[in-house]
Amino acid sequence: MAEYASIWDIPGVQPGVLTGPVAWKVMQHAKAKGFAIPAFNCTSSSTINAVLEASAKFNSVVMVQFSQGGAQFIGGKSCNNKNQEASILGCVAGAHHVRTVAPAYGVPVILHSDHCAKKLLPWFDGMVKADQEYFEKHGEALFTSHMLDLSEEPDEENIAICAEYLKKLAPLGCILEMEIGITGGVEDGVNNEGVDNEKLYSTPEDVWAVYETLSPISEMFTIAAAFGNVHGVYKAGNVVLRPELLHEFQAYAEQKTGTKHPLTFVFHGGSGSEKDKIHHALEAGVVKMNIDTDTQWAYWDGVKNYYEAKKDYLQGQIGNPDGEDAPNKKHYDPRVWVRKGEETMVQRVEEALTDLKSLGSLNKA
Repeated sequence: MAEYASIWDIPGVQPGVLTGPVAWKVMQHAKAKGFAIPAFNCTSSSTINAVLEASAKFNSVVMVQFSQGGAQFIGGKSCNNKNQEASILGCVAGAHHVRTVAPAYGVPVILHSDHCAKKLLPWFDGMVKADQEYFEKHGEALFTSHMLDLSEEPDEENIAICAEYLKKLAPLGCILEMEIGITGGVEDGVNNEGVDNEKLYSTPEDVWAVYETLSPISEMFTIAAAFGNVHGVYKAGNVVLRPELLHEFQAYAEQKTGTKHPLTFVFHGGSGSEKDKIHHALEAGVVKMNIDTDTQWAYWDGVKNYYEAKKDYLQGQIGNPDGEDAPNKKHYDPRVWVRKGEETMVQRVEEALTDLKSLGSLNKA
């Protein structure tokens, strides 16, 4: 791949959603430069806007992603979701929001859907259908990429299903993210707290089997290989994060292919991880890291702090320390306290960008 001084130098990069080979080149640029793109789980237009604001403020490329539950929330918790209707609707609505507003922020964005287990495949199918419809009208998919998380299934079945879906995504220029090995902890209703610790660590053979099967279909896929990752707030001593395994996976694949760093990795369950281990993972070819738990807290922290500071003005519509007839509308207006959550989320995005060495990545030489 050609070397670029800046993401903006990659042909086709422009403000808005990146797709196809352009998005793939951005990911390979990150790998070559040794940084990862933070992927933020968003659940509303407010959280989307906070991520885009941070991207513009800190001159850094970001990824907006939706989980099945987050998408359902965007679509509306009261909407029917028996066959994933609300989750499909929410993903499509969220995607169109990003596509509509991102150009106004002047930043390129990668648009992604997060963990899709086997039982949620109707949700995945609905998004692929939306991608196909958008492609027919605009010549590109609605989303940049999608993730299949079939890590709870036998490896052979996991890889085979991923191959079938990559065959559908490849003509649309969509990137597939897959998971081999299990990420522990709990996220969005998926509970892997009791999983056998051995399953938290992939092997070189596991990862090579993925590459060997998927690479003839398309080069545009990433691997979430397990190296002790845990969703949620990481508790030291609970499991041992071993990023050196990613280096072993790369070395094994290099011997097989004769190519330097042929594997493109993503990092799940990174909240609270030690900074040195994050950086060691970046050196192994990690181009994306999921961030959800920490930004959820950051958003809430802003709202909480605002409430504590204005508590006496938030006990009723009328009546506060300024007078029993004084109105409180300007304090309880959602645009005020929601904005406080956005502001603290923006600050946490900056921390993530720093951790992943991607702060200022749009012009990183």
